[in-house]
Amino acid sequence: MKVLMINGSPRKDGNTAAALREMEKVFAEEGIETEILHIGNKPIRGCIACNACSQKGCCVFDDAVNEAAPKFEACDGLVVGSPVYYASANATLIAFLDRLFYSTSFDKTMKVGACVAAARRGGLTSTFDELNKYFTISGMPVASGQYWNGIHGSAAGEAAQDAEGLQMMRTLARNMAFLMKSIRLGLDAYGLPEKEPRQSTNFIR
Repeated sequence: MKVLMINGSPRKDGNTAAALREMEKVFAEEGIETEILHIGNKPIRGCIACNACSQKGCCVFDDAVNEAAPKFEACDGLVVGSPVYYASANATLIAFLDRLFYSTSFDKTMKVGACVAAARRGGLTSTFDELNKYFTISGMPVASGQYWNGIHGSAAGEAAQDAEGLQMMRTLARNMAFLMKSIRLGLDAYGLPEKEPRQSTNFIR
């Protein structure tokens, strides 16, 4: 099994990375392979709603989004980590996720999603809510931990002093590993849930 981890911080070795690495240790103990993609410092533009991906099968902008797409398709779980900027996720990460989720047509049902946020003080829960919406629109079960998944620190390395935050990351990783393994057993026994033809209704007719 494999988890793809997205580091949305511009700082490759900052507090967001510390949170992801704490989870990575647990995944290794659980026999789950991980790969971390550092995209927070890349020039990633936002979606322009051109819908070219519906014909091309990939985003018209050929950058880190298209590089990540096959890794996303192959993984069993996705962890997204972001620093908090103005009570929100890093704008580069949001542009990346908008295009990654919209331009990929493969079925994401039952891939497990989890997100973590790193902040000096506030804005963790609003960032947590913002990132979870990518999973819930895609039929992806959301792994939970023992609190809202966040870690505190301002300067790089300070997150290592947040004992509760680090414990939250370990708990989240253990719960995510359990959920992924349970889903794998369920898929082997029962397959994916039946899907109805999609209904799409506009408010203005």
